[in-house]
Amino acid sequence: MNTERRVSMAERRPSLMKCNTDLYRTPLVVPPLAGIEDPLPETTPEKVDVVIAGTGLVESILAAALSWQGSTVLHIDANTYYGDTSATLTIDQLKNWVTAVNNQEYKQCYENAKLYVSSLISSKGKYNSREFGIDLATKILFAKSDLLSILINSRVHQYLEFQSLSNFHTYENDNFERLNNSKQKIFTDQSLPLMTKRNLMRFLKFVLDWDKEPAVWQDYVNRPITQFLEEKFKLEKPHISELVFSIGLCYNHNTTTPNGLQRIRRYLTSFDVYGPFPVLYSKYGGPGELSQGFCRSAAVAGATYKLQHKLVSYDPNTRVATFQDGSRAQVTERIVVSPTQSPENSKNLPEQKYEVQHLTCIVEKECSEWFGENENAAIVVFPPGSLKTNNKEAVQALILASGSEICPKSTCIWYLSTTETGLRGEMDLDATLEAMEASIIRESSNLSEKDDLFGVSSDGTPVVNSVKLGQSFKEYIPREGLHFLLKLYYRQFTSTPPFEVVNPSLFDLESKSKYTVGASDNGVLYTAMPSGEISYDEAITAAKVLYEKIVGSDDDFFDVDFEDEEDQAWDEKTYDESAITDDEDDANMLEADTMEFAGKMEI
Repeated sequence: MNTERRVSMAERRPSLMKCNTDLYRTPLVVPPLAGIEDPLPETTPEKVDVVIAGTGLVESILAAALSWQGSTVLHIDANTYYGDTSATLTIDQLKNWVTAVNNQEYKQCYENAKLYVSSLISSKGKYNSREFGIDLATKILFAKSDLLSILINSRVHQYLEFQSLSNFHTYENDNFERLNNSKQKIFTDQSLPLMTKRNLMRFLKFVLDWDKEPAVWQDYVNRPITQFLEEKFKLEKPHISELVFSIGLCYNHNTTTPNGLQRIRRYLTSFDVYGPFPVLYSKYGGPGELSQGFCRSAAVAGATYKLQHKLVSYDPNTRVATFQDGSRAQVTERIVVSPTQSPENSKNLPEQKYEVQHLTCIVEKECSEWFGENENAAIVVFPPGSLKTNNKEAVQALILASGSEICPKSTCIWYLSTTETGLRGEMDLDATLEAMEASIIRESSNLSEKDDLFGVSSDGTPVVNSVKLGQSFKEYIPREGLHFLLKLYYRQFTSTPPFEVVNPSLFDLESKSKYTVGASDNGVLYTAMPSGEISYDEAITAAKVLYEKIVGSDDDFFDVDFEDEEDQAWDEKTYDESAITDDEDDANMLEADTMEFAGKMEI
């Protein structure tokens, strides 16, 4: 394949993932993948059980699950790269993708793609296109999630490298605040009154088993989670905002109480599973890297792969699939098609009625001020009403530094997204970018240059201008600007609502009106575009629905015995609920810990 691409995982890591070499007795060889390390097969199989068009994450998970179950799978993609709607692209690949979007090659899926690329990114510039890996649908992986369990059980995690993400910031009143996301931080935060700490701890204890106490929340089942937290737990707006929008990663104030509680618990139960962080992300790329990992797993199990291989038609009477090169395949089970790769005049495509707006930027700055120690990523959340546009929907930003291996040193990638629609959504993204730019410049600027904040007395002793020191940083007008190497806007559509991805009833096979994946067209199943959900929660649910539709049951979904005892090293720790005390002891502990910390600070 002559087109530009990034170094593949097999070329980059021909054996075991480097960060876990001590976990395994024998090296693991990463299998080659057709069209990347191995040549594409010259012929198309004449007969297969399932044809899957599109190598997005859901399709790739499904291909691996079916292949290990024993089905013969032909997995194709019309693109020159793996990943489809989940791809990780170089800058040059991204340019081609934007052209395709604006030529309506992905109509009903993407529109309004606008791209700016600095001249510094070129064959003769400071940076090379291949040095960057841009995700089309960036995601984060909660430590306690279905996808991580599947990654472990299937051993696909051995093809990947993961890093931790512990820093979640909330933007309020022109400032970014780090979360009080642990008992210790809540105890030692001197800015929190004792009663506020007590209320927070009461809620943290409750939310771990919220579904077992319906009497507490039943009256709020159709009411906003914000109202529930205020009335039942007496929490104040800043703490409600953190819980709902930064920890729960909700989108607006209308999030119902059960949905909000489910999402807050997702974060808290993921904390300290593998360490003092709730979230992981994959190096070298997001969903595109995971898609490639599942494709490799499927290839080991016998799946056939072909890139630049487009499905043209399928005859449900003869059960014959025809491809763009004229080849054909007899299909004994089903055809599974990504919306971006559906044949012309396809029927019963899922309605793409939900909108996700994206703004991706590459900045020439490390942005280390947002990261935790030895980390290369952070989440910044802009709750409703926090921007100058008075945004109705939250804006979520994932920030990845060069240590994530998706960009060169001294650069950083910002992924901004919102479920706000139309021009209003673009305005919210622009306001978010403006706030982030101003903040990172303020935080990183040299204090000695800030309008004579520091001076020197006649005897050479440094002095501080206390008047200027007392001024708010947001009044500071920096002398430097932020250099953007790339800006990419695009509007994406999906059939999956932002919240219902965590509700299995959404995928009820008998409820066509609510069914967002697997809509049938005479033997053809259509997958869903990625939703606005920043987590991977939807991926396994959607793949299982499709698997059950084909096989008849999901009982043996990735039920494979790999006989690898060393995988036990990834076993999850039990969440220590005893760390949260009962109400009576809680107040005493809070007061004692707070007084002890205050005493140390005074010393």
